Amino acid sequence: MQQSTRPSSPMHGAGDQSSPGPKYRPRLMFLLPCTIAALVTALITSALMLAYPSMTAQAQAVNPNCTLIVPAQPLTAQGLATPYQLVATDPAQGPCREANINQAAFVQSAVWNPADSQISVYNPLVIDKGTQPAIAPVVPNIPKGAIVALWFGFNGTNLTLQGTNNSLQQGNCINGLPGSIFGQFAYCNAPQFFAAVNKAIDADKLNPPPLGRGKDGLTCPSTRDFSVVDQDQSDNTTTRYLVTKDGRIAQDTAANFAKLQAGNMLAPMARINASDNELLVASIDPALGCTPWMVPDLANPGKKATALPLNEIQAAIFQPAPMALVPAGDPMVKVGNKLNLNKLNLFRVGVNQPPVKNLDQANTTNYCISLVDIAPARLLIDSRFTLAAPSPLPAVANNLFTFLANRFNATWGAAGLNCQALLHQNSPIVVTTDKQGVAIAATINGINPAAAR
Repeated sequence: MQQSTRPSSPMHGAGDQSSPGPKYRPRLMFLLPCTIAALVTALITSALMLAYPSMTAQAQAVNPNCTLIVPAQPLTAQGLATPYQLVATDPAQGPCREANINQAAFVQSAVWNPADSQISVYNPLVIDKGTQPAIAPVVPNIPKGAIVALWFGFNGTNLTLQGTNNSLQQGNCINGLPGSIFGQFAYCNAPQFFAAVNKAIDADKLNPPPLGRGKDGLTCPSTRDFSVVDQDQSDNTTTRYLVTKDGRIAQDTAANFAKLQAGNMLAPMARINASDNELLVASIDPALGCTPWMVPDLANPGKKATALPLNEIQAAIFQPAPMALVPAGDPMVKVGNKLNLNKLNLFRVGVNQPPVKNLDQANTTNYCISLVDIAPARLLIDSRFTLAAPSPLPAVANNLFTFLANRFNATWGAAGLNCQALLHQNSPIVVTTDKQGVAIAATINGINPAAAR
């Protein structure tokens, strides 16, 4: 099996990237000093480790390649409530442990009920193979005739799906191409789910909420906003799990939290699948006063949850042009180091994006031009809010602004989309780090803030 080349470490109205805009802007220097204390709101993940070599040796040393065993009949209520099992793909590389944030895998499902034209969310549980959950998962109520889909995320490098009694075929699961998996991402039955939801939207039976307007006066960003995306956009989930002190896992529900907390069993922090999706709903939206789309959580009565499919449906309708869609140079859609149309389209249809007829329609150079035209300008405008917001990863950056600036540079460089070589242009962002490699300030050069408006 050929694994992803991603380094171990962050269709309504949907056209592809717009025509390239101007590459250079009038020079404007904006220095942002280190003034905000680092606050912890999320956990380390290898999706972010890709960009940041300052991660600890312990984090880098864990086995980055794990297998997730998919239970039988994964699209049924019983299948959803059966824990997925995590195990090392190659035991010689070391074990895989769900409680280890650098190896944690995540599953997210969405349920479309055509009877009432409503979407709900359910996050199946992942445990280590051969163990039991801290608390048995809730068995969801799945309406008759509902369409269920699944999405997978991973904090390591390569997550391989393994079936149980033909479960991969039962779930219409896609892990990538034969011999070349996506890496951190996979899905089951997603195109069928999106087709049904999009049909209902076209028929005016479902009306997703608009993105809204942020405190910066701009349209709230989506997962297809060039100020949010990185080298592999639209991957991973917003699923979270509770972890006990002895390493057992439970669904993140109010009832489970109360029970485990009362017994003094909870570890200090939950397990989070960091991604564009999590970064948007947990960090960027709160900083800008935006509200993500949420729907009922079938595991958590009376509560609502965010989800990857909600973000992608909303973005497809409301994201202003130019819309960021998975480019051909995304490391997850390459086969080895080569571009591959089939793998690109397999990924795209799994996240509600239109397939392309040829690779040039997903040209990475055009993607990079839109990225540099839009992202630095919006980072500059939003800095008055993101400077005061906590960093998703304090070991990398001291606040949300410096985190986003550092993330942009990682995407821009050779380990990301290699925009620097494609455009023969250095990043307009210069990041200052301290002795520990933590980003503490950023300078944005040659950017016109009006470009983000």
